[in-house]
Amino acid sequence: MNKGKLYLIPTTIAEDTQASVIPAQVRNMLPSIQYFLAEDIRTARRYLSSLKVYDSIEPLHFQVLDKKTKAGQLKELFQPLEAGNNLGILSESGCPGVADPGALAVHYAHAHGIQVVPLVGPSSLLLSLMASGLNGQRFAFHGYLPIDAKDRQQSIRELEKESKQKNQTQLFIETPYRNQAVFNDLVKTLGPVTWLTVAYDITGNAEMIKTNTVANWRKEKLQLDKLPCVFLLLVNS
Repeated sequence: MNKGKLYLIPTTIAEDTQASVIPAQVRNMLPSIQYFLAEDIRTARRYLSSLKVYDSIEPLHFQVLDKKTKAGQLKELFQPLEAGNNLGILSESGCPGVADPGALAVHYAHAHGIQVVPLVGPSSLLLSLMASGLNGQRFAFHGYLPIDAKDRQQSIRELEKESKQKNQTQLFIETPYRNQAVFNDLVKTLGPVTWLTVAYDITGNAEMIKTNTVANWRKEKLQLDKLPCVFLLLVNS
């Protein structure tokens, strides 16, 4: 029996944007997939229902794939593929496998001869880099900065130093309720000529993507609400 394919299914990164950011390719492919791995089954079901490509989502099968999933659990999670069924991975936000636990399953698929099919969709990291005007040839994503303010400021200094040495754009994200604290630390810690981009609520109604020097950011009274945000910095070498 031929194995099924593993589909990487993009989700929205801002609420109620399905119509504008999820392409027809995704909608056309989904009816061929009845089995899914998802970080949160409840939100995955709600998302698929909102696309209106299934007569009913009740017959669909879901299992959890999140940051707690162990490699030893993947064989069981991949049983639908071994039986010839297609399997889809759904991230909580954006594209599976990018800053996302879906990478674990994708690696397993490659190791076991399973075809991986990435579908086009919104990625906050790529969109923010595109719109930043910073170096798109050399860049690195660093996930989350430390929670402790002192450790976070030290990390910011290290990222700035690396950016200068390598002419490399540094990207990182933050839990929305810490947006303001991170921004405040950035403008406090970075050098005045360092470029800083704030990419806020990308694709959403409150979208703001702005690049400025830290010296100019210090003159502004930017207030960031609790919506997803990507920060980018670059020191021109």
